[in-house]
Amino acid sequence: MLLNLFSRRQRKLRGEVPDVYRYDEVPQALRVQIVHILEDGLGDDSYAGDSKSEHCYREMHKMLAREFGVFQLGPHRDAKRNLFEAILSEQDVERVLDCVELSFRFVVAFGNDNSYTYYTKPRQKPEDAVSELNNRFREHGVGFQFESGEIVRVDSEYLHAEAVKPTLAVLHDKRFAGAEKEFLSAHEHYRSGKSEEAITDSLKALESTMKSICAKRKWTYKETDTAKSLLDVCFREELIPSYLQSEFTSLRSVLESGVPTVRNKQGGHGSGPVPRSVPPHLVSYVLHLTAASILFLVEAERALP
Repeated sequence: MLLNLFSRRQRKLRGEVPDVYRYDEVPQALRVQIVHILEDGLGDDSYAGDSKSEHCYREMHKMLAREFGVFQLGPHRDAKRNLFEAILSEQDVERVLDCVELSFRFVVAFGNDNSYTYYTKPRQKPEDAVSELNNRFREHGVGFQFESGEIVRVDSEYLHAEAVKPTLAVLHDKRFAGAEKEFLSAHEHYRSGKSEEAITDSLKALESTMKSICAKRKWTYKETDTAKSLLDVCFREELIPSYLQSEFTSLRSVLESGVPTVRNKQGGHGSGPVPRSVPPHLVSYVLHLTAASILFLVEAERALP
C-alpha cells in the first residue's frame, strides 16, 4: 500500500527519510493515513440495517470513552466520526496511541472473522493493515510499532527486527503466556516512561521463560528460583550442550550478570530518600538484552532431542 511514487523516491534521494525516531508527536499526515488503514481494514456495511462495522466502531468508542473518563470522544453523534476525530485531533500522544492500539486489535480480531468480513468486505487483510501501519510509523520517523496486539516503543529498527519481533513470535505460545505478558508489560512501562518497572518486568519475563522450559522438560526447579538458580538448572541439564559450554562462557556471564544485575541495582528495590533516575538508553539495553536471551533459550530448547 506504500506506493513508490515520484515524491517518495525524491525524498529518499535527498536523504529526507528520518533516521532518528521521535516519540512526542504524531504528524497529521500519519494520523490521516491511520484513518485510511482503519477504514480499509474494518470494511463498511453501514448501508445495512444491522451494520457489523458500525457495531465495531460503537464498541471501540464506548471502551475508549470509558477509559478516558469522558462521555464522547468528539462532538458528533456518530461513533466512527468521534473515533476518527480523536485520532486526528487529540493532542495527548499516549491517547492517540491508545486509540490506534485498540482499533487495530479490532482490525486483527474481526478481519479474521469470516462471519464479519462476509458482510463488511474489508479492502485490506489484517496482516496487511498492520504491516502498512508499521511502515507508516517508520516512514514518519515515529518510534512505535504494533506487535502482538500492543503498541511498543522502538529505539533501533535493526534490534527490533532481529530481537524483539522474533522474541514476541516465539513467546506467542500458550506455554509461554506468562513470559509474553511480562515482556509486553516491560515494553508498555518503557513506552510510558516507567523505567524501573520496565527493568523489573524484563527480568520476570526471562525467569518465566526459563520456568516454562524447565516445566516442559520436567527439570526440577522451584517457583521461587531466581534467574541465576534457573540458569544453573538450564546449564546443568545441558540446554547448551556440554561440548559447547566453553564457547558460551561469555554468554552465560551476560545472562547471569546482565539483566539480573541491572535489575537488582536499578530496579526492584526501594529508591531510598533520593528518587532514582534510570536513563532510557539503559532500559533500552535491558529490553533488547532480554529479547536476545529469551530467543536464544527458546531456540536452544527446541534444538534439544
